[in-house]
Amino acid sequence: MSPWVPHIAILIVTAIAATTDLRTGLIPNWLTLPALVAAPAAHALFAGPGALEASLVGIALCGLPPYLLFRVGALGGGDVKLLAAIGGIAGASLGLEAQIFGLSVAAAYVIVRLAWRGGLLALLGRALRIVVNPLLPPSRRRPVATGEMMEMRLGASLFAGAVLAVLGQHGAWG
Repeated sequence: MSPWVPHIAILIVTAIAATTDLRTGLIPNWLTLPALVAAPAAHALFAGPGALEASLVGIALCGLPPYLLFRVGALGGGDVKLLAAIGGIAGASLGLEAQIFGLSVAAAYVIVRLAWRGGLLALLGRALRIVVNPLLPPSRRRPVATGEMMEMRLGASLFAGAVLAVLGQHGAWG
């Protein structure tokens, strides 16, 4: 199978996810679940058992860390399934690369947005409180109210991460 096929596939899937996420705030199951099933099947059919195994490893490695974040309420279920699907389509290496690029784009966006609006220092204070709270005795802990938390849609950032990862695979960086 040509390397372009999975690369084009993750670009299409993440572009659709970005569009639906920006419009509705959701990354739909009708997009992610078929990709999670079709990716290993296509790899097995067109590239053999080794490619099937690589696809399943990609799903596990790209899906497990986001799933753990989902379990603590830090990430949405659609984001988790999309990241796992990217790993299944493109393999663990490119999937993790797209994930890291995408989350880096999201972090940069949040930092710039908050700095522009004057809320960066408050965010850093809340983040420090979240990290330090478990280390403090219960009487000294200061919880972070749900209203103080920031919500962000990741679809567009994950699309940008997929674009950067694919460009990197095709020598666009040098």
